[in-house]
Amino acid sequence: MPHWAETVARRYLEAHGYVLIAENYTVRRGEIDLVMYDGGVVVFVEVKQRKNTHFGTPAEAIGLEKRRRLWRTAQQFAIDRYGRIDLEMRFDAVVITGSERRHRLVHLKSIIMGEG
Repeated sequence: MPHWAETVARRYLEAHGYVLIAENYTVRRGEIDLVMYDGGVVVFVEVKQRKNTHFGTPAEAIGLEKRRRLWRTAQQFAIDRYGRIDLEMRFDAVVITGSERRHRLVHLKSIIMGEG
């Protein structure tokens, strides 16, 4: 069962025209919260939620090593699902601050540039 923030993120993206491909794709290398289509682009979405920003924002939790793991996991997804890695891909983040009842959502596009 997805964390509430993943459900909120998925609904937000679907309301903006994205189509769900997979949720919580997990392999030994890592996990991708959401995989979605945006037009002809496969979008790998990292969802981060924090109650507050006392110890940093949710976006700050997506460091270099996390982005590298996302890249490697996305490559594995592409091979498993499509048999190739030369897809048009993008890496987004949905960061949520607050609680399930009251929160702020920000959608960050293209959080990874180039290869990991």
